[in-house]
Amino acid sequence: MNSFVTRAVAVSLCATLCTAASALADPVFRVEEQPGALVIHSGDQVVAKYVYRDTEVPRPSFSDVHTPAGIQVTRNYPPQEGDLQDHATYHPGIWLAFGDLSGADSWRGKAAVEHIEFLEKPAYARGILTFAVRNRYWNAAHDAAVCDEACQYYLTQGGRAGDAYLLIVESRFSSPQEFKFGDQEEMGLGVRLATPLIEKTGTGACITDSEFRTTARAVWGHAGDWCDYSGAINGKPVGVTLLSHRDNFRKPWWHARDYGLLVANPFGQQAFTKGEASSVVVAPGTEFHLRYGIVIHDGRPGAGYDPREAWKSYQQW
Repeated sequence: MNSFVTRAVAVSLCATLCTAASALADPVFRVEEQPGALVIHSGDQVVAKYVYRDTEVPRPSFSDVHTPAGIQVTRNYPPQEGDLQDHATYHPGIWLAFGDLSGADSWRGKAAVEHIEFLEKPAYARGILTFAVRNRYWNAAHDAAVCDEACQYYLTQGGRAGDAYLLIVESRFSSPQEFKFGDQEEMGLGVRLATPLIEKTGTGACITDSEFRTTARAVWGHAGDWCDYSGAINGKPVGVTLLSHRDNFRKPWWHARDYGLLVANPFGQQAFTKGEASSVVVAPGTEFHLRYGIVIHDGRPGAGYDPREAWKSYQQW
């Protein structure tokens, strides 16, 4: 597999991405293999669970995502007592899915995304955990493949004091037949925040985009380079920032909701602007690329964490 960034280059960039890296302890990520899942640990703490086969969610996703301080920032999967219970299988944590991919709807679980194989088994070197998978997107009847996705993941620790994880998602979509990404709100890279972090609770959680608009109402439907959803859990500031790489075909519009949902969606031109409907057609035998970063951080914009610097560092990948 030819990654967007080879492992050698990725390792050489670690010092740049991890601000003041020489002062940080090596996180020594390790992976525990479970049936249908990889549980990622740093020391004795869980970082996240990558679930590639699940009886309820018919597509791969990350759940139980924690900051370096060990605070879980994604909603419990499945939702527990006290959590908002809506869209339990649509929003398991962090995921990539599409409400209209040649008519197939993997966002709402009406069409499956099947894990086919590990193109690269999990490997750890000099502060970076990497692995790669091949996923197959099926039509609703599950009798024809729409396309395949080769997805490379990188996980490293950064921030001024090792107070953030950077998860990088680099996907390449291809098929022997033409396929098409449609125009909907429910498309792209999504995260569902832990219940204490959602804006509607009135506890001070806030959504901030790269133009420094705040609140879900102000951010929704605007395009930008990054968007952050932050709050506090037990008095500790934490949050998640979605970063779009400048190599993507278009900046994403933000599908931001006050109940804890944030989605980077570059496909919803009509859905967000009420303008002309758009689609992205991928020719047979060619590749369509998407590149995103997710920062899982202890902090919040303006109080010890700067998403602008996170976005600038991410562009070096």
